[in-house]
Amino acid sequence: MTDLPGRENDPNENPFAMFGDPEQMAAAMRQFADMLSAPAGSGPVNWDMAKNIARHAVVAEGDPSVMEGERRQIVDALRLADLWLNEVTELPSGLTTPEAWSRSEWIEKTVPVWKQLCDPIAERMVETMGGALGGAGLGGLGGEAQAMAAQLGPLMGMMRQMGGMMVGSQIGQALGTLAPEVIGSSDIGLPLSETAALLPGGIAAFSHGLEIPSEEIRLYLALREAAHHRLFQHVPWLRTQLFGAVEEYAKGITVDTAALEEQIRGLDINNPEQIQEALSGGALLKPEETERQKAALARLETILALVEGWVSSVVDAAAEGKLPSAAALSETMRRRRATGGPAERTFATLVGLELRPRRLREAAALWQALAADRGIEGRDGVWSHPDLMPTASDLDDPEAFVRGEAKFDLSDFEGQAPGQEPGKPEDTGDTGSGPKGSGDG
Repeated sequence: MTDLPGRENDPNENPFAMFGDPEQMAAAMRQFADMLSAPAGSGPVNWDMAKNIARHAVVAEGDPSVMEGERRQIVDALRLADLWLNEVTELPSGLTTPEAWSRSEWIEKTVPVWKQLCDPIAERMVETMGGALGGAGLGGLGGEAQAMAAQLGPLMGMMRQMGGMMVGSQIGQALGTLAPEVIGSSDIGLPLSETAALLPGGIAAFSHGLEIPSEEIRLYLALREAAHHRLFQHVPWLRTQLFGAVEEYAKGITVDTAALEEQIRGLDINNPEQIQEALSGGALLKPEETERQKAALARLETILALVEGWVSSVVDAAAEGKLPSAAALSETMRRRRATGGPAERTFATLVGLELRPRRLREAAALWQALAADRGIEGRDGVWSHPDLMPTASDLDDPEAFVRGEAKFDLSDFEGQAPGQEPGKPEDTGDTGSGPKGSGDG
């Protein structure tokens, strides 16, 4: 007997009809598995997926390739700016092969550092979310069903991968939002690349509404980029201090598991699309700040303020008499860095970190006071060891810090590795080799 057309979709004739076309279902499951997959040992986040999401976002907004003329202008500006900095700082050049990047290139070239920055936080978030997802998926089961939970290891693994996918998606969206605003490799205050680079698209966005010649704006931004690279290239403990504060923050991270479980209560754990849709919001991923985290954030903000204050101070000195609009550009940059843009707030929501030097003006005043009292060499010598660095309390009274630090001889630190035990930002007063308190009191 010949089957009537369409009977293959009748559950009475085909018990698997409820699942639709078997080949289509298999293809969908493979696609979903690809989204969850990540190379073994690659960490808590699927960074390939994060990069793809970020690149897609910037391409959708418009990301033209860098033209040869733009590249030449930026490289020349960075080299000239580096020459000007020789006159106002003792730190040697950090410029090797200056470059001009598109927004997609910025994403590609800075992801390794974003990975280092985000993975400690993402690890804790994924662990917590994986446990919450598993608990919500198995909660309320009877005794026999609970006994079967031990056999659901693969499901728990999938739940953890779901958490990793969610965090990766949020990171990708944040980077895709941040890319159109960034100007160079260092303008958010972190050493995102060892290569000094500026983005023509970022310069154009920064210049919008400013009645200042484009050459002046480009040179001013090149001064800032080159100054950051001098600092990060020649203060070896600085990078570790910055990332150490982030790692310390990650150690105390928590996630609102009650809200997470409420969000997914009643979901069908066999329906990946439903789970992904329910967990697409970023609010559940925002860590709750503990006292330990607040202390780490305060330390991070102080370091960022000191970096930005030094850069602002030396750039203003280098631009004096050369760039007529330097004062206006300096004020514009201070406001930009102090308040943060929408993208920085997006990233703060993602990882709970606000990468902003809240006390930039106080830090700049401190570095200027040091230069006035002890000269360029004395000011830059403070970077020779973390024990010499100002603390948050020193920003309240820069003159007192200058008077106190003037007594210390920088030669006391010669031969001592800068930042011994740099991964322990608070462990700087027990060795007996540094000045007491370094401004703590």
